[in-house]
Amino acid sequence: MSAPILWIAIPLAAAALLLIPRDERITAIAGSLFSALLALTAWLLPIDSVYTLGALVLKLSPSFEILGRRLSLTAADQPLLALIYGAAAVWFAASASLDLSRRLAPLGLGLTALLVASLAVEPFLYAALLIEMAVLFAVPMLTTPGQAPGRGALRFLIFQTFAMPFILFSGWLLAGIEANPGDMALVLQAAILLGLGFTFLLALFPFSTWIPLLAGEAPPYLAGFIFWTFPTAGLLFLTGFLERYTWLRTASALPTVLAFAGVLMVAAGGILAAFQRHLGRIMAYAVMVETGISLLALSLNTLTGAGLFLALFAPRLISLAAWSYALTVLRQQAPGLEFRQVKGLGRAWPYASIGVTLAGLALVGLPLLAGFPIRQALAEALARSASGTIGWIFLGSLGLTIAIVRTLAALAMAPDGTNWEARESQPQKIILGIGWALLALLGLFPQWVTLVMDRLPVVFQHLGQ
Repeated sequence: MSAPILWIAIPLAAAALLLIPRDERITAIAGSLFSALLALTAWLLPIDSVYTLGALVLKLSPSFEILGRRLSLTAADQPLLALIYGAAAVWFAASASLDLSRRLAPLGLGLTALLVASLAVEPFLYAALLIEMAVLFAVPMLTTPGQAPGRGALRFLIFQTFAMPFILFSGWLLAGIEANPGDMALVLQAAILLGLGFTFLLALFPFSTWIPLLAGEAPPYLAGFIFWTFPTAGLLFLTGFLERYTWLRTASALPTVLAFAGVLMVAAGGILAAFQRHLGRIMAYAVMVETGISLLALSLNTLTGAGLFLALFAPRLISLAAWSYALTVLRQQAPGLEFRQVKGLGRAWPYASIGVTLAGLALVGLPLLAGFPIRQALAEALARSASGTIGWIFLGSLGLTIAIVRTLAALAMAPDGTNWEARESQPQKIILGIGWALLALLGLFPQWVTLVMDRLPVVFQHLGQ
C-alpha cells in the first residue's frame, strides 16, 4: 500500500460511506473515530518502512501515480497529516450534539482529503485545482437543501475560483524562471500573478467580504469549520511555494509584502469587528485578524518565525471550534445572532456564553489563555525586526477586544429579577467545558503545544534559511 492511498483515497471512499447512516450520532462518531485513526497512524506509522505481521510483510510506499501525476507523502509530511486529520476529528466529534453531522462529516472528510492531496501532488502547481475541488465540496455543506445558496457561499466560491487562474499562470511562468533565473521581467510577472492569486485564496482585504457574509447566513459551526480549513490550507500552500522556489523565498521584498498584508488584515479585521452587532460576523473578523497574524509570523523570514507560524495552529483550532460551537448553541435558541436577538441569553445559556467570551479572548491573546504565549513570542520577535507593526497589532487586538466585551454585555443584559440557569444539554455542557479547559490549559502550559509542534518544522526545512 502507498501513503497517498491510506491518507487520500481511503478517506475519500469513507466520506462517501458516511452519507449512508441516517443517525446524526453514528455519522459524527464514525467520522471522528476514522479521522482520529488516520491522525494516529500518521503520527506512529513511518512511511517507507517494512512491517512484519506474522508471515505477512507490508511496506508503506511514499508515492502513487495517477493520470500521469504523482502523489507523494514522505515521513516529513506525517506530523502535518496528524495535525490535519486530528483537527478534523475534533470538528466531527462535537457536531453530533448540534444535529449538523450529516452535512459536516461526509463533506468535511472529503474536502480534508482533497486538501491533503493538494499538499502531496507533483507537479506542485496542480494543488490549485485540488483546492478548487475542495471548494466545490464545501458549497453544499454551506447551503440548505431546497434553498438557493446565499451571497456568502456564492462569493466564497467566486473568490476562491478567481485565485486558480492567477496561481496556474504564475506556475507556468515559474517553470520559465527556473530555466532562465536572470529574466527579471518574467520574475516580476510571476510575482504579480502569484500575489493576486494568494490575495483571493487567503481572502486578503478587501477581497475578504465573503467571510462576514458567510458567518451571517450559514450555521456558525459549519462556517467555523470553513474558516479553520481553507485559511489553513491556503497558508500551507503559500509556505509550500516559499519552500520550493528559492528565488521567491530569498526575495528582498518578500518580508515587506508579507508584513504589509498581515498588518492590513489585523487592522481591518480588528477595526471592523469593533463596530459589529452580529456575533457571527465578529468571529469572522477575528479569523481575518488570525490570518494577518500568521502572515506577520512568516514575514520574519527566520526559523523562529516559521516555528511561530506553525505553533499558531493549535490555539486557533481550539478557539475557533469552541467559539463556533457556542455560537451554534445560542443560534438554536434565538431568531438570529444580532445583539438585540441574543440580549440576555447569558442568563439561561451560561456555558455557551462563557465559551463565546473565552474563545474570543483567547484569539485576542489575553494572558493565561491559549493564544497568549504565541502572541507574546511573536510580538517580541516583531519588536526586534519590525517594530512599526506592533502598534497595528495593538489596534487590531483592541478592536477585537471591544467587540468581545460588547458581546458579553449583550448576553448578560437581562431584565432585573431574571434567574440564572443552565439550559444546555448534558453533552453540550461537557463539550463546552472541555473547550474552556483546553483554552486555559494551553495558556498555562504552552509547552504542551511544542510537544506536537516540534515535529512540524521538518515539513518546511528551508523557511527562514
